Amino acid sequence: MNAPKYPIQHRYIAKRSNTRPGLRLTTGVPAFFVAHDTGNPGASADNHYRYFNALTDRSASAHTFIDDKQILEIIPAGTASDPAEKAWHVLYNVTTDNERFGYDANDAALGVELCYGGSIDFEEAYKRFVWYLAFCCQRWNKDPRLFIPSHKQLDPARKIDCDNALKSGGRTLKDLIGDVTAELKVLNDEKTNGSPTSGNGTSTSPKPAKPSVPVPNTPADFVPLPTEIALALIAEYVRPAWASARAADKQPEADHFHRLAVNLRSAAGIDDAGRKLASAVKLHKSNVQELVFRWLSPAWYQAKSKGDTEAADIAHNRANSLRRAAGLPEQ
Repeated sequence: MNAPKYPIQHRYIAKRSNTRPGLRLTTGVPAFFVAHDTGNPGASADNHYRYFNALTDRSASAHTFIDDKQILEIIPAGTASDPAEKAWHVLYNVTTDNERFGYDANDAALGVELCYGGSIDFEEAYKRFVWYLAFCCQRWNKDPRLFIPSHKQLDPARKIDCDNALKSGGRTLKDLIGDVTAELKVLNDEKTNGSPTSGNGTSTSPKPAKPSVPVPNTPADFVPLPTEIALALIAEYVRPAWASARAADKQPEADHFHRLAVNLRSAAGIDDAGRKLASAVKLHKSNVQELVFRWLSPAWYQAKSKGDTEAADIAHNRANSLRRAAGLPEQ
């Protein structure tokens, strides 16, 4: 097995309710990864370890801090023998994480912080940031395009990270996701085929600074959604949500669920009466995200916790059918 490209340091802060409560993630293993920046230009990973290890007057923390010299986990993230624990990196009263992923980020996600500014070499820190996110995606079989929100995306009224740090290095969030996707391809290729490494574990094959190639085996097109799955999702999840929104006089939400049902039927190539259309329409990736994280992922975890293998398999198969209908790789 190849040595990792960059070593991951594990130096954990003391357990304290406001920083490291010592509680396992609700999901057991990380369900997604929130990309942050520290908002503290010039402060290194070690600086942040010392800060959070002594913090007593407020609740805040994150799992991993990455600068130009090291990847430092200060709260167990599940990359070593210690199981992943909760950290306080996204406010609980923010609802975007629940709507998009079905969980509060603090309960289910890793918080990954990019250190930047001052004497920190941005390119070296960025390369480690990209690699670590790709490593996490490979370890827990996640698609970077779906499972790496920025803190700004989850809390746009308050936060500008990690876009702020990326901008300082001439990158955008879109660049980051593209680079993580490409790094994941390298990791997957090395896992499948093997790749010679240098003494420090770095692959001897050169890598472009800003690659943008897709993950291998990504479908070039899409597979129509099976009719029975489209109708089941509408009946079990979308229609009840629409009815609830209507009852609460939340017309925008009701309209949203109506459009979601229309999109599911279109992806299956049927109209609202169940008649076959001339062709199916590719499903929006955002529809896949919503259906998986709002309903199917929680259903899978609930079934697994009850030992109901059949129900877990149904949720898993439905999720992969949705991914195929959007031209996304299965998981």
